[in-house]
Amino acid sequence: MTQAENTTDEKMLVANLQSKESDKRAAAFSILIKKYSERLYWHIRHLVLTHEDTDDLLQNTFIKAWSNIDKFRGESQLSTWLYRIATNETLTFISRKQLNTVSIDTPEGSIAELLESDANFNGDRADAILHEAISHLPEKQRIVFCMRYFEEMQYETIAQITDTSVGALKASYHIAVKKIEEYIDNAD
Repeated sequence: MTQAENTTDEKMLVANLQSKESDKRAAAFSILIKKYSERLYWHIRHLVLTHEDTDDLLQNTFIKAWSNIDKFRGESQLSTWLYRIATNETLTFISRKQLNTVSIDTPEGSIAELLESDANFNGDRADAILHEAISHLPEKQRIVFCMRYFEEMQYETIAQITDTSVGALKASYHIAVKKIEEYIDNAD
């Protein structure tokens, strides 16, 4: 599919999502969910780690998108707008749950134990150590690292989602990589 076809398809999807006809809106929303659920799921999952929390946050993301689709002006891509909603929902969740979630001050190995106890986690020890290292990053670095490393997003896209300059994102990513490398080196 060419860029022009993709843009036309997105404009049509947005028009249908903003339609006054409820059947058209519902069908378009179903397409939106099918198109973006998996990508948004993994975006959120890398930040909160558990399947249950990720499912709740994904549902909240789509509820907010449905409730606010009329406010979408098309100044960015629909995916960028959805990622921004998902990121904001996730950050709000993390802030609210700060006392009840695993943090830097938790005993060594707790992230690995949390992941390994999750029936939906099928990674190995190296993957668990990587996620443990990521969990030790400050919030902004964690978000940038996950978007760039796992989702292979361009810095320009991340900048739109996080409302941060490309230069600051590159610096955050570089620092995050160094911290993760150091953590992994010390984990052996």
